Amino acid sequence: MKITGSIVTYNNEKTIDKCISTVLEQTSGKDYEFSLYVYDNASTDGTVSLIEKKYPQVKILKGDTNKGFGAGHNAIIKRVKSDYHFVINPDIYVDMDTFARLTDYLKDNPDIGLITPMVLNTDGTEQFLPKYCPTIRYVIISKFPGFRYLRRRYTRQDEGLSEPTEIQFCTGCFFGAKTAFLKEMKGFSNRYFMYCEDSDLSKRVLALPKKIIFYPDATIYHNWQRDNTGNLKGIFRFLRSLLVFFRKWGWKF
Repeated sequence: MKITGSIVTYNNEKTIDKCISTVLEQTSGKDYEFSLYVYDNASTDGTVSLIEKKYPQVKILKGDTNKGFGAGHNAIIKRVKSDYHFVINPDIYVDMDTFARLTDYLKDNPDIGLITPMVLNTDGTEQFLPKYCPTIRYVIISKFPGFRYLRRRYTRQDEGLSEPTEIQFCTGCFFGAKTAFLKEMKGFSNRYFMYCEDSDLSKRVLALPKKIIFYPDATIYHNWQRDNTGNLKGIFRFLRSLLVFFRKWGWKF
């Protein structure tokens, strides 16, 4: 069995080393063949040189401009020849063979489109990412004082999900699928540069219909540092992607 993984980078020198080293460590010497690909969106730091010097077994595709998250993964998905493929953020790391656990569940359940593990903060607390479908009240109103309860409802953090569960949203920071299925879906929509491309993919998968499964018996760690609230460029990108998403899928309150 062949498993592949893709990482899209842009100036990720500070996090990519731990990501790659733990992924390769947990997939080494197993009863499957694992190959890791990186698409670099014209980084200006030492990301590419670090990978080339320290991890020669990693296959690197170099873009001449920053084409965004989805476009980078799509470039790899088109090229890989594997049975299962995983989308991996450069700021995650693993301490178990999450790939095998998720792949085994995919093999036993052919009606699944996407599968994602429990995502933990670096201190071991849960990030609560098996969310419901984005709506105006969940994504926008929940950020205002007095409406934070909507955020808790949106992220399902009071439900205590402890078993494999069907969900409406699959985070783009880490998920797995049959490679043939991702090729059939043509990966992420090219309408999004960053943000909401995972929400859009989730909606497309559920419309087939296929299942999206949250699998809490497998975990990853995510050093989550979103920039959509830290600077104007990030805020603009987030709101633009949100506008594209709601125009496509409807303005649901």
